[in-house]
Parts: sequence; C-alpha cells; structure tokens
Amino acid sequence: MKSITARLFLALALLSGAFASPTFAQKAPAGGGGPQGKVFPVNVAWELVSVNGAAPEGEKPTLQLDSQLRMRGFGGCNTFSATAYPLKNQGITVGPVAVTSKTCDKAVMEAEKVYLLGLRTALQWDVSGGLLVLRGEKAELKFQRALF
Repeated sequence: MKSITARLFLALALLSGAFASPTFAQKAPAGGGGPQGKVFPVNVAWELVSVNGAAPEGEKPTLQLDSQLRMRGFGGCNTFSATAYPLKNQGITVGPVAVTSKTCDKAVMEAEKVYLLGLRTALQWDVSGGLLVLRGEKAELKFQRALF
C-alpha cells in the first residue's frame, strides 16, 4: 500500500509540474539596482524593424501575442499563427508555426522563411527603448509598435 501511495504522490507531483502555467514576470535581482519585473506585452501589435540588423524590404512582417498566448501575424507574404510562452527571466518559447500557402516572389519567400525561423527559435525577449527584441540562435528580431 505504501508503494502505491508513494507512486501516486510522485505521479501527481510530476503532472502538476508538467501542467503548471508559464511564469510571465521577471523578478528583480536581489540587492536591487536591476530592472523591475518585466511582463511580456500581450495584446500589442508589433511591426518588424530589423532581422539581424537589416531592415526588411517590402511589406513589413507583423506580430501580436494575445492574452491566451496565441501568436499571429504576417510574415511578408503569408499569415501565420503559433502558440508562444513567455517564460521567467525573459525567456520565450514558440511552438510550431502554421502558415498559409500563398506563393510570392522568391526573395520575399526567403525573407519570410528567415523571419519565421527567427520567431520559432527565439529564446529571449526584451522591451528596450520602445522596441520588442526577440533573440535566438538563428536571428535577432526587432519590432516597433504598429500603428494599424
């Protein structure tokens, strides 16, 4: 009986951790002097300013994350959606990206591919100087608030 109870307790502990909701705020470091807790800006429309320091050409890609953690936007040719989870310490993880299948000019499609790969592989986020910055292994994406 003890063995079954112990296994049940362990299973419940593991499941509760697996289904815990992501932590959105970053706590200020001990001793002060650091930034106050930052919260990912949900329900804000963003427009891409640069990918790895280069300004996008043509119609600018967009991004928005709603309060239900659904990310959606425009990639330069197609619209996309995904689920994104802002994490503590300004981490972020983005799930698989669903994209419409419109075909555009080859250069536009390549730029969209780089943008969406940058979103999908983003690991950190920050808001600084009015810009949203997503950083990962594949790209650094900078956004400004959209006016639409």
